[in-house]
Amino acid sequence: MKTPLGKGIFLIASPSLRDPNFQQTVILLCEHGPEGALGVVVNRPTQITITEVLPHVPVLEGQHHKVFAGGPVQQQHLLILYRTPQNRADSHHVFDSVYLGGNAKALENLLRDPSSLDNLRAFIGYSGWAPGQLENEMQTGSWLTHPADPAIMFEADHRRLWGTILRSFGPDLPLSADMPVELYTDMPVDPNMN
Repeated sequence: MKTPLGKGIFLIASPSLRDPNFQQTVILLCEHGPEGALGVVVNRPTQITITEVLPHVPVLEGQHHKVFAGGPVQQQHLLILYRTPQNRADSHHVFDSVYLGGNAKALENLLRDPSSLDNLRAFIGYSGWAPGQLENEMQTGSWLTHPADPAIMFEADHRRLWGTILRSFGPDLPLSADMPVELYTDMPVDPNMN
C-alpha cells in the first residue's frame, strides 16, 4: 500500500535514483505543503560530533553524538530532531512524538537528561523542494514513500536503513534490470537480473 505524500513520512530514494545527493537515502519529510517541502536525510552520519558544532553548550560537553548530513540546502545550518513524550509547543511537530527545532533553552533543558541523547539527531543542512517539485519527482519514480516510525528513526542501524526499508516493500518494489549492482548491497539480488 502506497503511503500518501505528506509531513511525517519517509521518502526512500528509488534504486534507480542516481543523483549523488540522494542516492540510497532515506529522508524524513518534516514539512510538506503549497510552499514546498523540507526533509532531512536520516541515514548519512558524518564524522563531525555535535560538540564540534555546538562547542559552547555545556550540557553537550564530552558527547560523541555524530551529526548527520541532512541534505544539500543551507549546509551551514544545524537542525535538531528529537523524540519526547511531552507535547512541545515551542517546536515543530513532525509526527508521533518527534519534533524539529525549538529554542536553545528548551533544547538544553531536554538534553539535561542523558537518556535523551538516544532520542536526538542533529543534521547539517536539509533537503528542500520548491512548490510542485517533489510531486514531479514522485511521478518520475525518483522516490518511494513509507510510513515514518520513531523506532526506525532513532534505533535502526542507519548504514542498512535504505536496504531494510526497500526489502519491506517485498515483491511490490519496482526493480529495474539496468540498476547498478552496488545499489543492491543490502538487498537480495535476483541472479536472473543482468
